[in-house]
Amino acid sequence: MNKELLIWIVALVMLSSCGSVPLTGRKQILLVSDQEVLTSSLTQYNDYIKTAKLSGNKKKTEQVVRVGKKIASATEAYLKANGMEAEAKNFAWEFNLVNENQVNAFCMPGGKIVVYEGLLNLVDSDDELAVVVGHEVAHAVAKHSNERMSQQLLTQYGAAVLDQAVSGSSAAVQTVAGTVYGLGAQFGVMLPYSRKHEYEADHMGLIFMAIAGYNPDKAVSFWTKMSAASDAKVPEIMSTHPGDANRISEIQKFLPEAKKYMKK
Repeated sequence: MNKELLIWIVALVMLSSCGSVPLTGRKQILLVSDQEVLTSSLTQYNDYIKTAKLSGNKKKTEQVVRVGKKIASATEAYLKANGMEAEAKNFAWEFNLVNENQVNAFCMPGGKIVVYEGLLNLVDSDDELAVVVGHEVAHAVAKHSNERMSQQLLTQYGAAVLDQAVSGSSAAVQTVAGTVYGLGAQFGVMLPYSRKHEYEADHMGLIFMAIAGYNPDKAVSFWTKMSAASDAKVPEIMSTHPGDANRISEIQKFLPEAKKYMKK
């Protein structure tokens, strides 16, 4: 295959694989079908949950389920109200509290939400928990996993695999899935998304929690607490996550928009 033809193939595949993020409207390349993402993520999640030690704390578990359901309902309501009923159907929500001291949480594509007890120990209210859950649900709604898988495919396999990756079940997709979901090697509070994805999830998460009836102002107090509790200060340039001060500053900029979604 000559170079010019290869360039045209790559351009056509990428043009046909463009999407946009709800709420923010940011354009993204999604080379993997929703069904492949959901299938691979469910496999990863089921493998994880089989070995995870679920919390025996009934009160805290009920809190996670309560907040999770309200955020999930708000998210689906937003999607349906904005002509994205098909996207809403991709979610089969599940909420778990895991008995581990990690300061962590995640939401897999498809709506499988896990919160660790270590994080819940820093949460003082449903509003603060909603900051975390809203953020994680936003990662799923924005299809950040698909975007990261697509980036991995481009990086690891090059142009030659693009057609294979978008035309059906692909061994290449399965290979990158474990790296993207990374349930055994999480960093900080969230999955290791790029800083761009983190800021976007903060933005969207504030809106989802506001629609659900939670106070988005609590995001500032929560992240201030997280900053104080952090054992190691990783320079932002060396981390996939925003620095604490930068994150709080951006959240403060998003708050006026989020508050418009609160019920009067």
